[in-house]
Amino acid sequence: MGNQTPLYNAHVRMGAKIVDFAGWEMPIQYGSMLEEHRTVRSAAGMFDVSHMTVIDLTGSQVRACLKKLLANDVDRLQEAGKALYSCMLNAQGGVIDDLITYFINEDWFRLVVNAATRDKDLDWINQQAAAFDVTVTERPEMAMIAVQGPSARELTLKVLDAKYQGASELKPFYAFVEGIGPDDWFVARTGYTGEDGFEIMLPAAEADAFWQALADAGVKPIGLGARDTLRLEAGMNLYGTDMTEETTPLVSGLGWTIAWEPAARDFIGRAALATQKESGVPQKFVGLVLEGKGVLRNHMKVITDQGEGEITSGSFSPTMNGSIALARIPAGVTADKVTVDIRGKEVTARIVKPPFVRNGEVKV
Repeated sequence: MGNQTPLYNAHVRMGAKIVDFAGWEMPIQYGSMLEEHRTVRSAAGMFDVSHMTVIDLTGSQVRACLKKLLANDVDRLQEAGKALYSCMLNAQGGVIDDLITYFINEDWFRLVVNAATRDKDLDWINQQAAAFDVTVTERPEMAMIAVQGPSARELTLKVLDAKYQGASELKPFYAFVEGIGPDDWFVARTGYTGEDGFEIMLPAAEADAFWQALADAGVKPIGLGARDTLRLEAGMNLYGTDMTEETTPLVSGLGWTIAWEPAARDFIGRAALATQKESGVPQKFVGLVLEGKGVLRNHMKVITDQGEGEITSGSFSPTMNGSIALARIPAGVTADKVTVDIRGKEVTARIVKPPFVRNGEVKV
């Protein structure tokens, strides 16, 4: 039996199909994945993401530590509650994980990292933190619920405690941190679907009641299946498929997350990225829209006039009613179309710039 989140019983109660995901027993769907996907695009859905790892970094040198640890620059975080997306790299420039960092105050930053990378992330962070006398505290006693969709914020605010109503004024990629402590609810205007909404960290003991309150307010439970098609439509990378320790941000469509300035900031992996950039990045990361019949899947071969590439994430897009993918192809490709080998048949796909869908609208 795998690990269970504080919401496991709620999933069973609501009829979810449970599967193993990174060692956790998680809901893949409650009914139709297609309908769950469309619910998030048109109304509001809620996801149990309590399997993700919340880590608090505290101490007077936390900012200095994170400037070394992350490819993006935490000096961009100057307002309390501001969030930053970044990759955490090894010395070779490979992606150990992608994560979100929240600035609460100068002595307290909060990270949210992926479930499948928990052990190696904690080991790596602890190694780097030791040189800065930073305390690393995992928060397994916290649950995490994401509420996403056009109606998500409105419905969530109806059931949030009065103490957190200030979250109604949050700008995107900010968290409500006024007057909160480490054990309080943490409401952030972030997400992984391409829709507006909140991600809420809260004490595990209070998660089931809040989940039910959201359901009573009209928010539908959504499984991991729809979460994956939603994030793919939004052009958001998935760790382990779109980037790994063997790939750099430069070949994973994440060059925008690298803060090259100031030049004196020597973050881990910088030298390797600079070398790759100077010698010429060999591949580029693109979106594909299939023009023929079939479904694009992970690891399918992409055929170009400059050599072969590979699909990293592919699926059917419910919003576009067709198949889409993220792919890594040779950097020299200038054509606007490629072919994909689908079970021995070559099918044409159009090259586009993600996202495919954002805030319910097709963008390609």
